Amino acid sequence: MTAPVRFPRFFVTSPAPCPYLPGRNERKVFTELKGPNADDLNDALGRIGFRRSQTVAYRPSCIDCTACVSVRVVANEFRPSSSQKKAIKQNQDLIVTACKPWSTSEQFELLQRYLAARHPGGGMATMDEMDFADMVEHTPVKSYVIEYREPNADGSPGKLVGACLTDHQGDGLSMIYSFYDPHHETRTGLGTFIILDHILHATRIGLPYVYLGYWVEGSARMQYKVRYRPLERLGREGWTRFEPDEQASAIDRAVALRRDDMAPPTRKDELPEADRRRA
Repeated sequence: MTAPVRFPRFFVTSPAPCPYLPGRNERKVFTELKGPNADDLNDALGRIGFRRSQTVAYRPSCIDCTACVSVRVVANEFRPSSSQKKAIKQNQDLIVTACKPWSTSEQFELLQRYLAARHPGGGMATMDEMDFADMVEHTPVKSYVIEYREPNADGSPGKLVGACLTDHQGDGLSMIYSFYDPHHETRTGLGTFIILDHILHATRIGLPYVYLGYWVEGSARMQYKVRYRPLERLGREGWTRFEPDEQASAIDRAVALRRDDMAPPTRKDELPEADRRRA
């Protein structure tokens, strides 16, 4: 007789160039999510810093780097900043719908516009519609596509301007990947609003956290996550909260880093390497 499998099997990837910090390599530990206990396993792994991609849960396991830090917002204590209040006010008319995890051509076209504007040449830029369908539909856990639509004149849902693939975990909402209209003529702060809406929704349904994925200090594209307070990070001692002064300093560094990242290069050989976004 063979004993039942009680624990998942974990595997480690080979080192590969890091998409966030030039000159470094990344390595991941991962396991498969399957069977009747996939939700419970995903919840447990999420609490120790794992993220989901389709039917796989993974976490960075780099040999000489710990820059990727899991972060989560404490939803019921969240207080929006002045700029976040502005994003809420400007987009509060959007119609928000939690849809079953089925991909649509409309979602894919919005994703393509978003990637072309915000992450050209990144790891997701070559995705076709079948790849997108796999990303959305291959899920063994409780997940949704949250759609954000502008209202028509009669109040019915109209144009899709934002979406987020979201897992509903036991202790919070995990934002797997969000995207939005990057060239909207009248709306700003759509990406911020999607996160804020998740925080407000988590509070309404009694979930304590919103998981934002990995914050990577030194990577301009990952700095937006540090703007939400109070924020907790996962370290050797478990989840600990950023001190207010520490987080304020991190926000200041993020603003400066983002400003430098957006500055045009002066020589051809200074062009930044293509990057991709990790949720």
